[in-house]
Amino acid sequence: MTATAPLSRYADLPALIGLMEGDDKHRGAAHGTLDVVWVLYDRVLAVAPETAGDPARDRFLLSKGHGPAAFYAVLAAKGFLEVPALRGWASFDSPLGHHPDRVLVPGVEIGSGSLGHGLPLGLGTALGLRAQGVRRPDGAAPRVVVLVGDGELDEGSNHEAIAVAGRLGVDGLTVVVVDNASSSLGWPGGIGSRFLTEGWEVREAPGRDHEALYASFTRPHAGRPLAVVARVRS
Repeated sequence: MTATAPLSRYADLPALIGLMEGDDKHRGAAHGTLDVVWVLYDRVLAVAPETAGDPARDRFLLSKGHGPAAFYAVLAAKGFLEVPALRGWASFDSPLGHHPDRVLVPGVEIGSGSLGHGLPLGLGTALGLRAQGVRRPDGAAPRVVVLVGDGELDEGSNHEAIAVAGRLGVDGLTVVVVDNASSSLGWPGGIGSRFLTEGWEVREAPGRDHEALYASFTRPHAGRPLAVVARVRS
């Protein structure tokens, strides 16, 4: 299986993740993000291996960069990576590290692992695309989707980005919060209230329900950024 022959079944993903051994600490984190990442790449994002360098592509930023096995598995399933590369991940000469590297891994938009920087980078990307007037072939603005963990929202850089995005009405920006109840501080009224207060459109969905996730990602939210809280308990 090579990058030119992608898979198309969600059922293939556990076997692909199983090829990547040696990161048991983050195995739960990987499986917690699997359904969200799959729905995005399979049904929502306008990006493919042949358009990965197109300025008008949709962009996915994995801010929750610890335990990227699910992300690598989806990239391999969709043809960005060769499947055999998964077996040697995190080895000395492998481009696939425990934190994704945008320079080394096709389809990766940012180097991640330092929690709290993905959302500010996503905001800057969405603002830059809006300022340049970039449009996809279907006439829509490119979409920038950032995946964060609920614990990551404790970082102050996220609060600043949330406030700015809401006030500027950056509707090209979507944040997916994978909520597995790991936040140390939490937020009065729940995670969604944090975004709602700052002027975002907020939706919640079970983190393993593909239809609910798809509906949350695709319903219109003109004039406001979108936050999707994906609840995962495992």
